[in-house]
Amino acid sequence: MKVENVSPNMGNFVSSLRDIGYSTRVAVADILDNSIAAHAKNVKIHLVAVAEAVFGVLDDGVGMSSLELVEAMRLATKGPSAAREKTDLGRFGLGLKTASFSQCKKLTVISKKSGEMSARAWDLNFVAEQDQWLLITPETTEIEDLPFYPELVRMNSGTLVVWQEIDSFKPSDIPDIADDLIKHLSLVFHRFLESRAGWNRINIELNGNRLKPFDPFHTKHPATQQLAVEKINIYDGTVQVQPYILPHHSKVSQYEYEQYATDEGYTQSQGFYLYRANRLLIYGTWWGLHRAIDAHKLVRIRVEVPNNQDKYWQIDIKKSSANPSPELRADLKRIIKKTTELGSRPYTGRGRKIEDKRTTRFWGLASIDGEIRFALNYDHPLLVKLQSMMAIQPQSLELLNFYLKGVQAYLPLNAIQAQLQQNPHKIDQASFLSVAEIRDMVEKMNTTDFNEEFNAEFIESLLGTELFKGDKELL
Repeated sequence: MKVENVSPNMGNFVSSLRDIGYSTRVAVADILDNSIAAHAKNVKIHLVAVAEAVFGVLDDGVGMSSLELVEAMRLATKGPSAAREKTDLGRFGLGLKTASFSQCKKLTVISKKSGEMSARAWDLNFVAEQDQWLLITPETTEIEDLPFYPELVRMNSGTLVVWQEIDSFKPSDIPDIADDLIKHLSLVFHRFLESRAGWNRINIELNGNRLKPFDPFHTKHPATQQLAVEKINIYDGTVQVQPYILPHHSKVSQYEYEQYATDEGYTQSQGFYLYRANRLLIYGTWWGLHRAIDAHKLVRIRVEVPNNQDKYWQIDIKKSSANPSPELRADLKRIIKKTTELGSRPYTGRGRKIEDKRTTRFWGLASIDGEIRFALNYDHPLLVKLQSMMAIQPQSLELLNFYLKGVQAYLPLNAIQAQLQQNPHKIDQASFLSVAEIRDMVEKMNTTDFNEEFNAEFIESLLGTELFKGDKELL
Protein backbone atom coordinates (compact mmCIF):
# COMPACT_ATOMS: atom_id res chain seq x y z
CA MET A 1 0.00 0.00 0.00
CA LYS A 2 1.37 3.36 -1.04
CA VAL A 3 0.64 6.40 1.09
CA GLU A 4 1.47 10.09 0.87
CA ASN A 5 1.56 12.76 3.54
CA VAL A 6 -0.71 15.51 2.20
CA SER A 7 -0.80 18.23 4.83
CA PRO A 8 -3.29 21.07 4.45
CA ASN A 9 -2.19 24.50 3.33
CA MET A 10 -1.94 26.04 6.78
CA GLY A 11 -2.92 29.56 5.73
CA ASN A 12 -6.10 28.33 4.05
CA PHE A 13 -6.82 25.91 6.89
CA VAL A 14 -6.53 28.66 9.49
CA SER A 15 -8.90 30.88 7.51
CA SER A 16 -11.44 28.06 7.30
CA LEU A 17 -11.07 27.30 11.00
CA ARG A 18 -11.83 30.90 11.86
CA ASP A 19 -15.01 30.92 9.82
CA ILE A 20 -17.05 28.38 11.83
CA GLY A 21 -19.73 30.96 12.60
CA TYR A 22 -19.18 32.16 16.15
CA SER A 23 -20.75 35.44 17.21
CA THR A 24 -18.85 37.43 19.83
CA ARG A 25 -21.41 36.61 22.54
CA VAL A 26 -21.18 32.87 21.83
CA ALA A 27 -17.38 32.96 21.72
CA VAL A 28 -17.11 34.74 25.08
CA ALA A 29 -19.56 32.27 26.66
CA ASP A 30 -17.34 29.45 25.41
CA ILE A 31 -14.34 30.99 27.19
CA LEU A 32 -16.32 31.24 30.43
CA ASP A 33 -17.20 27.55 30.18
CA ASN A 34 -13.54 26.79 30.85
CA SER A 35 -13.52 29.02 33.92
CA ILE A 36 -16.56 27.22 35.35
CA ALA A 37 -15.03 23.81 34.57
CA ALA A 38 -11.93 24.99 36.50
CA HIS A 39 -14.16 25.63 39.57
CA ALA A 40 -13.67 29.38 39.49
CA LYS A 41 -15.58 31.50 42.00
CA ASN A 42 -14.80 34.85 40.41
CA VAL A 43 -14.48 35.73 36.73
CA LYS A 44 -13.48 39.17 35.43
CA ILE A 45 -13.92 40.25 31.82
CA HIS A 46 -11.97 43.11 30.30
CA LEU A 47 -13.19 44.61 27.02
CA VAL A 48 -11.85 48.05 26.13
CA ALA A 49 -10.26 49.89 23.25
CA VAL A 50 -7.33 52.27 23.41
CA ALA A 51 -5.40 52.05 20.15
CA GLU A 52 -7.07 48.74 19.40
CA ALA A 53 -9.63 46.42 20.97
CA VAL A 54 -8.29 44.17 23.73
CA PHE A 55 -10.22 41.40 25.44
CA GLY A 56 -9.26 39.43 28.53
CA VAL A 57 -10.86 36.96 30.95
CA LEU A 58 -9.35 36.26 34.37
CA ASP A 59 -10.61 33.53 36.68
CA ASP A 60 -9.54 32.22 40.07
CA GLY A 61 -9.96 28.56 39.16
CA VAL A 62 -7.51 25.75 39.84
CA GLY A 63 -5.13 26.88 37.12
CA MET A 64 -2.86 24.73 34.94
CA SER A 65 0.70 23.53 35.07
CA SER A 66 2.95 24.03 32.07
CA LEU A 67 2.17 20.55 30.70
CA GLU A 68 -1.56 20.99 31.31
CA LEU A 69 -1.52 24.36 29.55
CA VAL A 70 0.20 22.92 26.48
CA GLU A 71 -2.43 20.18 26.35
CA ALA A 72 -5.24 22.74 26.76
CA MET A 73 -3.82 24.71 23.81
CA ARG A 74 -3.84 21.62 21.62
CA LEU A 75 -6.72 21.47 19.14
CA ALA A 76 -9.16 18.64 19.92
CA THR A 77 -7.41 17.93 23.19
CA LYS A 78 -10.31 15.61 24.10
CA GLY A 79 -12.59 13.56 21.91
CA PRO A 80 -16.36 14.17 22.01
CA SER A 81 -16.91 10.70 23.49
CA ALA A 82 -14.32 11.02 26.26
CA ALA A 83 -15.55 10.65 29.85
CA ARG A 84 -15.92 14.01 31.63
CA GLU A 85 -16.75 15.39 35.04
CA LYS A 86 -20.42 16.20 35.55
CA THR A 87 -19.52 19.90 35.74
CA ASP A 88 -17.45 19.90 32.53
CA LEU A 89 -19.13 22.17 29.96
CA GLY A 90 -16.91 21.17 27.03
CA ARG A 91 -17.21 18.37 24.53
CA PHE A 92 -14.85 18.56 21.56
CA GLY A 93 -11.75 20.06 23.20
CA LEU A 94 -11.95 22.90 20.67
CA GLY A 95 -13.96 25.60 22.43
CA LEU A 96 -11.13 27.76 23.80
CA LYS A 97 -9.26 27.72 20.50
CA THR A 98 -12.02 27.93 17.91
CA ALA A 99 -13.95 30.54 19.89
CA SER A 100 -10.83 32.68 20.20
CA PHE A 101 -9.67 32.20 16.62
CA SER A 102 -13.08 33.34 15.38
CA GLN A 103 -12.49 36.71 17.02
CA CYS A 104 -8.74 37.33 16.93
CA LYS A 105 -5.46 36.32 15.32
CA LYS A 106 -3.47 36.01 18.54
CA LEU A 107 -4.53 34.02 21.60
CA THR A 108 -2.45 34.11 24.77
CA VAL A 109 -3.22 32.01 27.84
CA ILE A 110 -1.37 32.48 31.14
CA SER A 111 -2.07 30.18 34.05
CA LYS A 112 -0.86 29.84 37.64
CA LYS A 113 -0.88 26.63 39.65
CA SER A 114 1.09 25.66 42.76
CA GLY A 115 2.97 28.97 42.56
CA GLU A 116 4.15 28.31 39.00
CA MET A 117 3.27 30.71 36.16
CA SER A 118 3.03 29.33 32.62
CA ALA A 119 2.22 31.09 29.36
CA ARG A 120 1.56 29.93 25.81
CA ALA A 121 0.29 31.71 22.70
CA TRP A 122 -1.11 30.94 19.27
CA ASP A 123 -0.25 33.51 16.62
CA LEU A 124 -2.21 32.58 13.49
CA ASN A 125 -0.10 34.80 11.23
CA PHE A 126 3.00 32.96 12.49
CA VAL A 127 1.30 29.57 12.00
CA ALA A 128 0.46 30.47 8.40
CA GLU A 129 3.96 31.75 7.68
CA GLN A 130 5.66 28.67 9.14
CA ASP A 131 3.02 26.32 7.71
CA GLN A 132 3.08 24.43 11.01
CA TRP A 133 1.18 24.45 14.30
CA LEU A 134 3.99 26.01 16.33
CA LEU A 135 2.95 27.02 19.86
CA ILE A 136 4.78 30.06 21.23
CA THR A 137 6.13 30.42 24.77
CA PRO A 138 6.19 34.20 25.24
CA GLU A 139 8.74 36.02 27.37
CA THR A 140 7.57 37.69 30.56
CA THR A 141 8.28 41.10 29.03
CA GLU A 142 5.79 40.30 26.26
CA ILE A 143 2.88 39.56 28.61
CA GLU A 144 3.38 41.72 31.70
CA ASP A 145 1.39 44.60 30.16
CA LEU A 146 -1.62 42.42 29.33
CA PRO A 147 -4.87 43.18 31.21
CA PHE A 148 -5.19 41.48 34.62
CA TYR A 149 -1.62 40.12 34.49
CA PRO A 150 -0.47 41.88 37.72
CA GLU A 151 -3.61 40.58 39.45
CA LEU A 152 -2.92 37.01 38.34
CA VAL A 153 0.62 37.28 39.73
CA ARG A 154 -0.85 38.06 43.18
CA MET A 155 -3.36 35.20 43.09
CA ASN A 156 -2.80 31.69 44.43
CA SER A 157 -4.15 30.12 41.24
CA GLY A 158 -6.07 31.09 38.16
CA THR A 159 -6.02 31.53 34.40
CA LEU A 160 -5.92 34.56 32.11
CA VAL A 161 -7.12 34.38 28.49
CA VAL A 162 -6.28 37.33 26.23
CA TRP A 163 -7.33 38.11 22.66
CA GLN A 164 -5.12 40.39 20.59
CA GLU A 165 -5.32 41.50 16.98
CA ILE A 166 -9.10 41.32 17.13
CA ASP A 167 -10.66 41.66 13.70
CA SER A 168 -14.23 40.42 14.28
CA PHE A 169 -15.41 43.86 15.42
CA LYS A 170 -14.21 47.46 15.47
CA PRO A 171 -13.20 49.34 18.65
CA SER A 172 -16.17 51.65 18.08
CA ASP A 173 -18.48 48.63 18.42
CA ILE A 174 -17.35 47.85 21.97
CA PRO A 175 -20.10 49.73 23.90
CA ASP A 176 -22.82 47.84 22.01
CA ILE A 177 -20.96 44.54 22.30
CA ALA A 178 -20.49 45.05 26.05
CA ASP A 179 -24.23 45.67 26.51
CA ASP A 180 -25.03 42.56 24.48
CA LEU A 181 -22.57 40.47 26.47
CA ILE A 182 -24.09 41.54 29.77
CA LYS A 183 -27.56 40.43 28.62
CA HIS A 184 -26.36 37.20 27.05
CA LEU A 185 -24.07 36.06 29.86
CA SER A 186 -26.65 37.00 32.51
CA LEU A 187 -29.07 34.65 30.77
CA VAL A 188 -26.79 31.79 29.72
CA PHE A 189 -25.09 31.52 33.15
CA HIS A 190 -28.00 32.65 35.29
CA ARG A 191 -28.05 29.45 37.33
CA PHE A 192 -24.38 29.95 38.25
CA LEU A 193 -25.02 33.58 39.22
CA GLU A 194 -28.02 32.80 41.44
CA SER A 195 -27.90 32.37 45.21
CA ARG A 196 -29.29 28.95 46.05
CA ALA A 197 -28.99 26.65 49.05
CA GLY A 198 -26.18 24.15 48.58
CA TRP A 199 -24.91 26.02 45.53
CA ASN A 200 -21.57 27.82 45.18
CA ARG A 201 -22.41 31.00 43.34
CA ILE A 202 -20.04 32.45 40.75
CA ASN A 203 -19.40 36.17 40.42
CA ILE A 204 -18.90 37.50 36.89
CA GLU A 205 -17.84 41.08 36.15
CA LEU A 206 -17.56 42.88 32.83
CA ASN A 207 -15.48 46.07 32.94
CA GLY A 208 -16.14 46.26 36.68
CA ASN A 209 -19.91 45.78 36.37
CA ARG A 210 -21.18 42.76 38.26
CA LEU A 211 -23.64 40.65 36.28
CA LYS A 212 -27.05 39.89 37.75
CA PRO A 213 -28.78 36.60 36.93
CA PHE A 214 -31.64 36.76 34.45
CA ASP A 215 -34.04 33.88 35.04
CA PRO A 216 -36.04 33.49 31.78
CA PHE A 217 -38.87 31.74 33.63
CA HIS A 218 -39.51 34.57 36.12
CA THR A 219 -39.85 31.90 38.81
CA LYS A 220 -39.99 34.35 41.71
CA HIS A 221 -43.13 36.09 40.44
CA PRO A 222 -46.30 34.76 42.12
CA ALA A 223 -48.22 34.80 38.81
CA THR A 224 -45.74 32.52 37.06
CA GLN A 225 -47.18 29.01 36.67
CA GLN A 226 -44.66 26.27 37.35
CA LEU A 227 -45.87 22.91 36.13
CA ALA A 228 -44.67 19.58 37.51
CA VAL A 229 -41.23 18.28 36.56
CA GLU A 230 -41.23 15.24 34.27
CA LYS A 231 -38.29 12.85 34.32
CA ILE A 232 -37.63 10.88 31.15
CA ASN A 233 -35.19 8.00 31.57
CA ILE A 234 -33.29 7.47 28.33
CA TYR A 235 -29.78 6.48 27.19
CA ASP A 236 -28.67 5.50 30.73
CA GLY A 237 -29.49 8.99 31.95
CA THR A 238 -32.39 11.21 32.95
CA VAL A 239 -33.77 14.16 31.02
CA GLN A 240 -35.77 16.55 33.21
CA VAL A 241 -38.50 18.68 31.67
CA GLN A 242 -40.35 21.47 33.49
CA PRO A 243 -42.85 23.78 31.75
CA TYR A 244 -43.50 27.37 32.84
CA ILE A 245 -46.17 29.86 31.88
CA LEU A 246 -45.07 33.46 32.37
CA PRO A 247 -47.44 36.06 33.85
CA HIS A 248 -49.88 37.86 31.55
CA HIS A 249 -48.95 41.50 30.99
CA SER A 250 -51.78 42.59 33.29
CA LYS A 251 -49.99 40.84 36.20
CA VAL A 252 -46.60 42.56 35.82
CA SER A 253 -45.23 46.07 35.49
CA GLN A 254 -44.35 47.51 32.12
CA TYR A 255 -40.64 47.25 33.01
CA GLU A 256 -40.94 43.55 33.92
CA TYR A 257 -42.97 42.78 30.83
CA GLU A 258 -40.41 44.39 28.52
CA GLN A 259 -37.51 42.81 30.39
CA TYR A 260 -38.83 39.26 30.09
CA ALA A 261 -39.71 39.76 26.44
CA THR A 262 -35.91 39.89 25.86
CA ASP A 263 -34.53 41.55 22.72
CA GLU A 264 -36.11 38.79 20.61
CA GLY A 265 -39.66 39.47 21.88
CA TYR A 266 -42.11 37.09 23.53
CA THR A 267 -43.16 35.30 20.35
CA GLN A 268 -39.57 34.43 19.41
CA SER A 269 -38.65 33.57 23.02
CA GLN A 270 -41.33 30.91 23.53
CA GLY A 271 -40.47 27.23 23.40
CA PHE A 272 -37.74 25.01 24.79
CA TYR A 273 -34.75 26.13 26.87
CA LEU A 274 -32.05 23.46 26.81
CA TYR A 275 -29.65 23.25 29.78
CA ARG A 276 -26.63 21.03 30.10
CA ALA A 277 -24.84 20.92 33.46
CA ASN A 278 -26.83 24.05 34.51
CA ARG A 279 -25.59 26.03 31.51
CA LEU A 280 -28.21 27.32 29.06
CA LEU A 281 -27.30 26.20 25.54
CA ILE A 282 -30.31 26.78 23.29
CA TYR A 283 -33.44 28.83 23.90
CA GLY A 284 -36.54 30.04 22.10
CA THR A 285 -37.05 27.04 19.81
CA TRP A 286 -39.70 24.37 19.29
CA TRP A 287 -37.27 22.12 17.34
CA GLY A 288 -39.88 21.83 14.61
CA LEU A 289 -42.30 20.08 16.97
CA HIS A 290 -44.67 23.03 17.22
CA ARG A 291 -45.39 26.32 15.50
CA ALA A 292 -44.69 29.60 17.31
CA ILE A 293 -47.92 31.60 17.66
CA ASP A 294 -48.85 34.62 19.74
CA ALA A 295 -51.31 32.66 21.90
CA HIS A 296 -48.40 30.56 23.22
CA LYS A 297 -45.90 33.37 23.71
CA LEU A 298 -45.86 32.96 27.51
CA VAL A 299 -44.89 29.26 27.34
CA ARG A 300 -41.27 28.35 28.13
CA ILE A 301 -40.17 24.78 28.81
CA ARG A 302 -36.90 23.98 30.57
CA VAL A 303 -35.10 20.82 29.45
CA GLU A 304 -32.10 19.62 31.46
CA VAL A 305 -29.74 16.98 30.10
CA PRO A 306 -26.54 15.48 31.56
CA ASN A 307 -23.30 16.22 29.74
CA ASN A 308 -22.86 12.61 28.63
CA GLN A 309 -25.77 12.76 26.17
CA ASP A 310 -24.45 15.37 23.72
CA LYS A 311 -24.41 12.99 20.77
CA TYR A 312 -28.11 12.28 21.20
CA TRP A 313 -28.85 16.01 20.99
CA GLN A 314 -26.52 16.80 18.07
CA ILE A 315 -24.89 19.61 20.06
CA ASP A 316 -22.41 21.46 17.84
CA ILE A 317 -18.97 22.87 18.62
CA LYS A 318 -20.34 26.33 19.37
CA LYS A 319 -22.99 24.89 21.73
CA SER A 320 -25.53 27.05 19.92
CA SER A 321 -27.36 24.35 17.98
CA ALA A 322 -29.05 21.13 19.13
CA ASN A 323 -31.88 18.76 18.25
CA PRO A 324 -33.59 16.07 20.33
CA SER A 325 -33.33 12.47 19.19
CA PRO A 326 -36.36 10.79 17.59
CA GLU A 327 -36.90 8.72 20.76
CA LEU A 328 -37.61 11.89 22.76
CA ARG A 329 -39.86 13.69 20.31
CA ALA A 330 -43.08 11.88 21.25
CA ASP A 331 -42.65 12.81 24.92
CA LEU A 332 -41.79 16.40 24.06
CA LYS A 333 -44.84 16.71 21.78
CA ARG A 334 -47.07 15.43 24.59
CA ILE A 335 -45.63 18.00 26.99
CA ILE A 336 -46.03 20.76 24.40
CA LYS A 337 -49.71 19.94 23.93
CA LYS A 338 -50.44 19.96 27.65
CA THR A 339 -48.51 23.17 28.31
CA THR A 340 -49.74 25.21 25.36
CA GLU A 341 -53.34 24.44 26.25
CA LEU A 342 -52.73 26.04 29.65
CA GLY A 343 -50.50 28.76 28.22
CA SER A 344 -53.14 30.01 25.79
CA ARG A 345 -55.83 30.48 28.45
CA PRO A 346 -54.78 34.01 29.45
CA TYR A 347 -55.60 35.03 25.85
CA THR A 348 -58.47 32.77 24.87
CA GLY A 349 -60.20 33.50 28.18
CA ARG A 350 -59.92 37.23 27.62
CA GLY A 351 -60.94 36.85 23.98
CA ARG A 352 -64.25 35.23 24.88
CA LYS A 353 -65.38 38.32 26.75
CA ILE A 354 -66.49 39.94 23.49
CA GLU A 355 -69.14 37.21 23.24
CA ASP A 356 -70.44 37.71 26.79
CA LYS A 357 -74.25 37.66 26.41
CA ARG A 358 -74.77 39.50 29.70
CA THR A 359 -73.34 42.75 28.36
CA THR A 360 -74.42 44.75 25.32
CA ARG A 361 -71.17 45.55 23.55
CA PHE A 362 -70.16 47.90 20.76
CA TRP A 363 -68.31 45.11 18.94
CA GLY A 364 -69.03 41.45 18.35
CA LEU A 365 -67.76 38.45 16.40
CA ALA A 366 -69.50 37.39 13.21
CA SER A 367 -68.88 34.12 11.38
CA ILE A 368 -69.84 34.35 7.70
CA ASP A 369 -69.10 31.50 5.28
CA GLY A 370 -66.43 30.16 7.63
CA GLU A 371 -64.70 33.56 7.95
CA ILE A 372 -64.46 35.42 11.25
CA ARG A 373 -65.12 39.15 11.29
CA PHE A 374 -65.17 41.79 13.98
CA ALA A 375 -68.49 43.58 13.51
CA LEU A 376 -70.17 46.56 15.11
CA ASN A 377 -73.26 45.71 17.12
CA TYR A 378 -76.07 47.26 15.08
CA ASP A 379 -78.49 46.32 17.88
CA HIS A 380 -76.72 48.56 20.38
CA PRO A 381 -79.44 50.79 21.94
CA LEU A 382 -77.52 53.99 21.23
CA LEU A 383 -77.15 53.13 17.55
CA VAL A 384 -80.76 51.97 17.27
CA LYS A 385 -81.94 55.22 18.89
CA LEU A 386 -79.68 57.30 16.65
CA GLN A 387 -80.99 55.56 13.53
CA SER A 388 -84.60 56.10 14.59
CA MET A 389 -83.94 59.80 15.22
CA MET A 390 -82.32 60.14 11.78
CA ALA A 391 -85.08 58.25 10.00
CA ILE A 392 -86.61 61.58 8.98
CA GLN A 393 -83.36 62.29 7.07
CA PRO A 394 -82.81 59.19 4.86
CA GLN A 395 -79.69 60.58 3.19
CA SER A 396 -78.01 61.26 6.57
CA LEU A 397 -78.92 57.78 7.80
CA GLU A 398 -77.54 56.17 4.65
CA LEU A 399 -74.31 58.12 4.99
CA LEU A 400 -73.99 57.12 8.67
CA ASN A 401 -74.43 53.43 7.87
CA PHE A 402 -71.90 53.69 5.04
CA TYR A 403 -69.41 55.25 7.46
CA LEU A 404 -69.97 52.49 10.04
CA LYS A 405 -69.35 49.81 7.42
CA GLY A 406 -66.09 51.56 6.58
CA VAL A 407 -65.08 51.52 10.26
CA GLN A 408 -65.63 47.75 10.30
CA ALA A 409 -63.92 47.06 6.97
CA TYR A 410 -60.79 49.05 7.82
CA LEU A 411 -60.29 47.99 11.42
CA PRO A 412 -56.42 48.06 11.63
CA LEU A 413 -56.01 44.48 12.86
CA ASN A 414 -52.31 44.18 12.03
CA ALA A 415 -51.45 47.40 13.82
CA ILE A 416 -53.58 46.43 16.83
CA GLN A 417 -51.94 43.03 17.04
CA ALA A 418 -48.44 44.51 16.75
CA GLN A 419 -49.08 47.03 19.52
CA LEU A 420 -50.62 44.38 21.78
CA GLN A 421 -47.46 42.31 21.37
CA GLN A 422 -44.94 45.12 21.71
CA ASN A 423 -46.55 47.73 23.98
CA PRO A 424 -49.52 46.23 25.85
CA HIS A 425 -49.03 48.54 28.85
CA LYS A 426 -49.15 51.66 26.68
CA ILE A 427 -52.52 50.92 25.10
CA ASP A 428 -55.29 52.93 26.77
CA GLN A 429 -58.28 52.75 24.47
CA ALA A 430 -60.77 53.58 27.26
CA SER A 431 -59.35 57.11 27.61
CA PHE A 432 -61.23 58.09 24.43
CA LEU A 433 -64.36 58.29 26.55
CA SER A 434 -63.97 59.68 30.06
CA VAL A 435 -66.46 59.45 32.93
CA ALA A 436 -66.89 63.23 32.67
CA GLU A 437 -67.95 62.90 29.03
CA ILE A 438 -70.42 60.17 29.92
CA ARG A 439 -71.89 62.31 32.70
CA ASP A 440 -72.16 65.25 30.30
CA MET A 441 -74.07 63.13 27.77
CA VAL A 442 -76.43 61.87 30.51
CA GLU A 443 -77.21 65.48 31.44
CA LYS A 444 -77.94 66.29 27.80
CA MET A 445 -80.23 63.26 27.57
CA ASN A 446 -82.27 64.78 30.37
CA THR A 447 -82.88 68.01 28.45
CA THR A 448 -86.07 68.79 26.55
CA ASP A 449 -84.55 67.71 23.23
CA PHE A 450 -83.97 64.18 24.49
CA ASN A 451 -86.81 63.71 26.95
CA GLU A 452 -89.27 62.22 24.52
CA GLU A 453 -86.76 59.56 23.47
CA PHE A 454 -85.25 59.01 26.91
CA ASN A 455 -87.92 56.72 28.37
CA ALA A 456 -87.72 53.94 30.97
CA GLU A 457 -87.33 51.20 28.37
CA PHE A 458 -84.39 53.00 26.76
CA ILE A 459 -82.74 53.57 30.16
CA GLU A 460 -83.07 49.86 30.95
CA SER A 461 -81.37 48.92 27.66
CA LEU A 462 -78.52 51.35 28.33
CA LEU A 463 -77.87 49.87 31.77
CA GLY A 464 -76.73 46.63 30.12
CA THR A 465 -74.15 48.32 27.89
CA GLU A 466 -70.41 48.66 28.44
CA LEU A 467 -70.91 52.40 29.03
CA PHE A 468 -73.00 52.08 32.17
CA LYS A 469 -72.50 48.56 33.46
CA GLY A 470 -69.96 49.73 36.00
CA ASP A 471 -71.62 53.11 36.68
CA LYS A 472 -75.35 52.44 36.79
CA GLU A 473 -75.85 55.32 39.21
CA LEU A 474 -75.17 57.74 36.34
CA LEU A 475 -78.59 56.89 34.95
